[in-house]
Amino acid sequence: MVVEFLAELQDRDPDELRMELEEASEELPVDSILIVEILTRIEERYGISVPADEEAARSTRSVRTFATTILKVINERKKQ
Repeated sequence: MVVEFLAELQDRDPDELRMELEEASEELPVDSILIVEILTRIEERYGISVPADEEAARSTRSVRTFATTILKVINERKKQ
């Protein structure tokens, strides 16, 4: 879902972006403006709030860790 939102905001094909990210297999930085836009969309769509804590801040250093943090928040929300 993070890749889809990221692709949408960059007007790119989600499958191509996903392949590019997988091929890089590195920690790719996420632009801070895009993070805010993606978080807003995720929070609206899933009715969650991503805490502004140290873990969330660290996760914004790469697309992969950012997506993992978002998935963790969504899964925790489902358990409630």
